[in-house]
Amino acid sequence: MFLHTHPYPPFIPEDATKLIVGTLPPPRFTTKELKPDDVHFCYGSRDGQLWPILDKIFNLGLIYENTDFAIAQRKEFLINNNIGVCDIVASAKRKKIDASDIGMEEVELRDLISVLEKHPKVDTLLFTGGNSKNGPEYFFRRHIKSYGIKIENISNEVPRIHEVILPKSLRKIRTVSLIAPSGAANRAVGSLQKYKEMKQKYPLKTTIDFRVVQYREFF
Repeated sequence: MFLHTHPYPPFIPEDATKLIVGTLPPPRFTTKELKPDDVHFCYGSRDGQLWPILDKIFNLGLIYENTDFAIAQRKEFLINNNIGVCDIVASAKRKKIDASDIGMEEVELRDLISVLEKHPKVDTLLFTGGNSKNGPEYFFRRHIKSYGIKIENISNEVPRIHEVILPKSLRKIRTVSLIAPSGAANRAVGSLQKYKEMKQKYPLKTTIDFRVVQYREFF
């Protein structure tokens, strides 16, 4: 079994109001066998779509290479926009060494509730995936059970929105389950009525364009 540990601690600017919450980066980030166009930072996989999506929304001019400058670009954006990153999975075991969420076993979670209590300005969690097994929302629901926290549904439309109340500060936190910024989620995007309507109206639009529209509202 391969022990897939998260290679990055949470990156949370002092004034962060939103946290991006995913699971784990691909195993090569743990083994430090990065490819030349990977970025050695959260969501830095050459195959990932989060940074290309944010690049389109904010016109960031990001570079995609394994350099300190590429890392600095992303950190600067997060700091300037009061956005943090705190993936919920600390480690997992895998029989097959790949990046699939479904392949994770014996998952250890980060204590996200304690993280939220330590960062009083955070009011929104942006899940990079939904409540399907081993997705960020799925693990968050499992995590809050240990605190006796209930989750309230606000909107069932994609992206689904929920709210929880923190046990110590009684602060209200909104959660937004975005469509995962991965190629594996493209099939799910293709089945959405809103995507079909977009393609009918704008045939050249892609699944990334659809995500850009969705992400823009919450970032």
